[in-house]
Amino acid sequence: MKALVLAGGSGTRLRPITHTSAKQLVPVANKPVLFYGLEAIAATGIEELGLVVGDTHAEIEAAVGDGSAFGLQVTYLRQEAPLGLAHGVLIAREFLGDDDFVMYLGDNFIVGGIGDLVDRFAKERPAAQIMLTKVGDPRQFGVAELDTAGRVVGLEEKPERPKSDLALVGVYLFSPAVHAAVAELKPSWRGELEITDAIQWLIEGGLRVESSVISGYWKDTGNVTDMLEVNRLVLESVEPCVRGRVDAASELVGRVVVEPGAVVERSRIVGPAIIGDGARISDSYVGPYTSIGAGCAITASEIEYSIVLPRASIAGVGRIESSLIGHDVEVTPAPNTPRAHRLVLGDHSKVQIST
Repeated sequence: MKALVLAGGSGTRLRPITHTSAKQLVPVANKPVLFYGLEAIAATGIEELGLVVGDTHAEIEAAVGDGSAFGLQVTYLRQEAPLGLAHGVLIAREFLGDDDFVMYLGDNFIVGGIGDLVDRFAKERPAAQIMLTKVGDPRQFGVAELDTAGRVVGLEEKPERPKSDLALVGVYLFSPAVHAAVAELKPSWRGELEITDAIQWLIEGGLRVESSVISGYWKDTGNVTDMLEVNRLVLESVEPCVRGRVDAASELVGRVVVEPGAVVERSRIVGPAIIGDGARISDSYVGPYTSIGAGCAITASEIEYSIVLPRASIAGVGRIESSLIGHDVEVTPAPNTPRAHRLVLGDHSKVQIST
């Protein structure tokens, strides 16, 4: 079995962060989201992986390399535009050959891995196997309709009137039969080749499509709220570890990770939290569920339930919460007079200002 990981999306819901960075490399607990998926695939024993990349290919290729760090052999597959999940399968046809494969969306996060799913597919060999989870608003997802026996009888992408509350999770398993389905597809109203249409083609052709409703945790980390929630979940499982320097005037409470080269001085850190390699925390408070990236500087400030990307600087700011702060950002207080806000914001930014 091979693996196909899709990492060509543009990440519009995470702008302005994704104007300059691949959404799949935004870190959770100081590790890119994409890496969690690669580790889950490697844990199944799969070795050959095709990685579909787009405009951010250089950044992703620099981060993943040849895949050997994950125990994988990575082949990069260029996608000229994000034209749908099934388009990713289409351009990977030569790489996949006649092998079964697991398709994994590079910005998805699943707790517990996919080993059981892969084992079940290898044993039962349906044409396709999908994972489902119950969601509050199915209109935002691909939605599955099941019969009374639990067999998949229909799929629809982002329907206005969903027939169930079961959304497709971003992991799929396919036999080579899917290639015939993909070859027959026409672009949807969104201008994309939909993987839901390919699976529907298999169903209508009388081929077996199996599903399982997962009880564990799954998130599509496509927006800031979900990124922060996944960061919270991962930090819940960290073990306290201090490999940097913490002075006697500082206090670490609970599960706090201080990476090598990090310095904490005259500060209080309440875990779960992680302080990245080479970061410096001075005269500050870092609250629960916060990830401070490598090389950051937090001075005379308070921050909680946030993700701070590498080399960002926060100085003299009273309190920051529920925030995603990008690479090399500088956050400082505004002048007291004149009383005005001075902003330099990228396209599609969202700003909340207290009056």
